[in-house]
Amino acid sequence: MSFHIDRQTREELNLSGKFRTDSVYHLFNKVKSQGGAQMLDEMFRSPLEDAEAINARSSIIRYFQEQALTFTFDPQQLADVREYIDSGTGNSELLALGNLLVKMALSSLVHDEGLKKIVQGLHAAIGTLRSCREFIGRMGNIPAAYEARIADVREIMADKTIVQLCEIDIYRALPLQKMASYDYFLRSKFRNKIEKVLSFIYEADVFIAVSDVARTRGFAYAEAKPASANLFSATDLRHPAIEGAVGNTVKMDTGNNVFFLTGANMAGKSTLMKAIGIGLYLAHMGFPVAASELTFSVRQGLYTSINTADNIGLGYSHFYAEVMRVKEAADAVASGKNLLLIFDELFKGTNVKDAYDGTLAVTAAFAEYRNCLFIVSTHIIEVGAALMENKHINFEYMPTVMENGRPRYTYQLKKGITEDRQGMMIIENEGILELITQGVRS
Repeated sequence: MSFHIDRQTREELNLSGKFRTDSVYHLFNKVKSQGGAQMLDEMFRSPLEDAEAINARSSIIRYFQEQALTFTFDPQQLADVREYIDSGTGNSELLALGNLLVKMALSSLVHDEGLKKIVQGLHAAIGTLRSCREFIGRMGNIPAAYEARIADVREIMADKTIVQLCEIDIYRALPLQKMASYDYFLRSKFRNKIEKVLSFIYEADVFIAVSDVARTRGFAYAEAKPASANLFSATDLRHPAIEGAVGNTVKMDTGNNVFFLTGANMAGKSTLMKAIGIGLYLAHMGFPVAASELTFSVRQGLYTSINTADNIGLGYSHFYAEVMRVKEAADAVASGKNLLLIFDELFKGTNVKDAYDGTLAVTAAFAEYRNCLFIVSTHIIEVGAALMENKHINFEYMPTVMENGRPRYTYQLKKGITEDRQGMMIIENEGILELITQGVRS
């Protein structure tokens, strides 16, 4: 079973988006090779769901960071090798020789580029194998989770033909028969092992890029626990894509599986909830997270309802779209899966009384599902007061500090329920009523 996340959640957390400079993907997309980019895409699409696998990948990326390894491979050379290997050759050395003779004849008669392409591909393969040998040689103190992988690559690099290839002077023409022999070896006989070498290089590209981001941004590595622990604990957790973001301590567990968040509009509730969702997602990838410490139980999925919009195509109003979103969440929770669910301002598309009743009822019902973790925010603070006796709910708020009649937001969590009510004050500070009055008078 794979980690479940739907399109709305991805969009609300801004996880994907290769060409969106504010996306989480873009933050880590520092890879140099096309193969590395494809591997990064796959990792973002498929988070891990096993604690051991998550911790293993995390330890490997941390290793790359600690060793300060750099990507010394030529991206164009790698692209040439990829094209060369994919073009294939005959099923025997004799057929490979025949193919070269045909290409040579065509090159003389009609200036065909086929022979030149093969020579370029062979040279690119030799250069890449040399770089891999040097790269592997710089790797020491291999973590246990990476030992088998490195041992496999080292065994491939120790093959006598690979050793011979690495010693070839590419500036001297090879005899045609020798070229055919190497061509057949790389593109047919040894192809699967060459694929393993390329996969290792692409993987190293990703791990170096990700570890560099962790180093420059001060990110840490999360520790995954089994699902049964039902835990999310983070210190100095912040939004990874916001420079200078304020960090917060967030803790949820079976005893307090609902995190009830209040605060005025603009106080930072949505940003904090997104930071939690993003942190959990990156942690499931084994990637570094924007926190000084994060421990979590593996989840089977992540579900958010932060920016639910109306759906004109289906004839849904904003409120009805919210209701349908909560229904989807309820179905997921009732299925028995271990999930993290995030709801920002439940039922804001309806009147205050219905929003109050709905938020109160849904939050109390969610608190009974011990295998899931929930985050619910609202600016209807009366809901919090009504839930105060529920021992499974943890109450925190984002404060507003008034300075010279104007609000200032600390973005720093505090225990309890907010008493801030600055909506009308902000309206007055912005002079909206005066503008309307002046318009009437004129």
